Amino acid sequence: MISKKEDRVSLSEVYQSVDTTKNLVGWRKWFAFFGPAYLVSVGYMDPGNWATDIAGGSKFGYQLIWVLLMSNLMALVLQSLSARLGVVRQMDLAQANRITYPRSINFVFYLLAEVAIAATDLAEIIGMAIGIQLLTGLPLVWGVLLTVADTFLFLLLQKRGIRKMEAFIICLIAIIGFSFLTEMFIVQPNLAEVAVGFIPSIQNEEALYIAIGIIGATVMPHNLYLHSALVQTRKIPRDEKGIKRVLKFNFIDSAIALNLAFFVNAFILILAATVFFKSGRTDVAEISQAHELLAPMLGTNLAPTLFAIALIAAGQSSTITGTLAGQIVMEGYLQLRLTPWVRRLITRLIAVIPAVAVILINGEKNIDDLLIFSQVVLSLQLGFAIIPLIHFTSDKKSMGVFAIKPFVIILASLITAVLVYLNIRMVYEQASRFFMTSSSSLAKSGIIVAGLIYISLLVVAVFHPLIKKKKLVDH
Repeated sequence: MISKKEDRVSLSEVYQSVDTTKNLVGWRKWFAFFGPAYLVSVGYMDPGNWATDIAGGSKFGYQLIWVLLMSNLMALVLQSLSARLGVVRQMDLAQANRITYPRSINFVFYLLAEVAIAATDLAEIIGMAIGIQLLTGLPLVWGVLLTVADTFLFLLLQKRGIRKMEAFIICLIAIIGFSFLTEMFIVQPNLAEVAVGFIPSIQNEEALYIAIGIIGATVMPHNLYLHSALVQTRKIPRDEKGIKRVLKFNFIDSAIALNLAFFVNAFILILAATVFFKSGRTDVAEISQAHELLAPMLGTNLAPTLFAIALIAAGQSSTITGTLAGQIVMEGYLQLRLTPWVRRLITRLIAVIPAVAVILINGEKNIDDLLIFSQVVLSLQLGFAIIPLIHFTSDKKSMGVFAIKPFVIILASLITAVLVYLNIRMVYEQASRFFMTSSSSLAKSGIIVAGLIYISLLVVAVFHPLIKKKKLVDH
């Protein structure tokens, strides 16, 4: 039986389970807040990002590192807004949407959020399966099926509390970081050449397309839902001074965690640039292809082994946080709670079924296409998370003195406009290619209708809170 109080809080099993109101001093005070941002950061280094990093490094060397840095700064702004919403209003993004938008619109937003989470999970299981195959030689379809077993790992971690889950995720991040740091010592990139990559430049249209892919794959909607709920696992003082301190600690935590994610992505791009671009192999764009070429080109089996281990760790860590996001979305939008293992199994099967189907029908060679498709689907949901988030954190009536300042509103709006534009452009280009090669008028009509619905929902997301606020003021 679920109490009414539990219905109103995010992740009720761990809500305010970490007490930060005790008289902690020095590093212990900061350490109490250390954790939520790391669960979020794994989404920025998941297998879905690897393909764009590898393609960018192998085709253009170090020239697109500045894109990684820019997208990381964008992510920091948006994740800090998500944390602010959770700390100040004590509700997650899904709950805030539920009380702001009409029921019909909320249901559509819920479905889109679930699609985004399924697309995220699809990328994770494909990445894990590729990693398992590269490490053990197991057929890809068996690797995909094995990922169902991590349902039980998630349940075990959840029962042991949020701090144990955070510790486990941080260990996986450490494995990823150590693996790629070791790779850097093996390949020994020219640091002066790497530094030039931080100077903004775009060589041609292909470089622009890959840059769009890097930015589009960086900020993911489920992370904004997730962060707004995870910060509520801390019990904090509710006075103005206490909240200000909490917001400061959360920002520091986010900055460190997301910078670690930036270094992981930069290491992947640098690895591809040093090994492939410099040797003339600018055709390397797939994860398995990169792994296959590392040993003969570097003369050591350690590099591909570390590459596979890091891939498995990235997939495993990301899939755990994806499940948490699914729980937050379902409870927030629908006020519906399922037993954790049921929720986990549903999320996993939704992702496993298309992956297995593609492998059985088309074979393993097209699995990277499915990975790219998952990122395209994911990118389309982004606006429906960011736009409401800016509305909620800028609302002085509900946020009080903690409402974001005009400069932050302008910055976040600009970031949103860039991300939504780039995602729409990426999908438009994909659709244009389909229109040129397909003769199905039904499919083309379906794409046009879907596009019109998408634009209409974006308009509703932008203007409905403003109209609602005006009506309240008038009355």
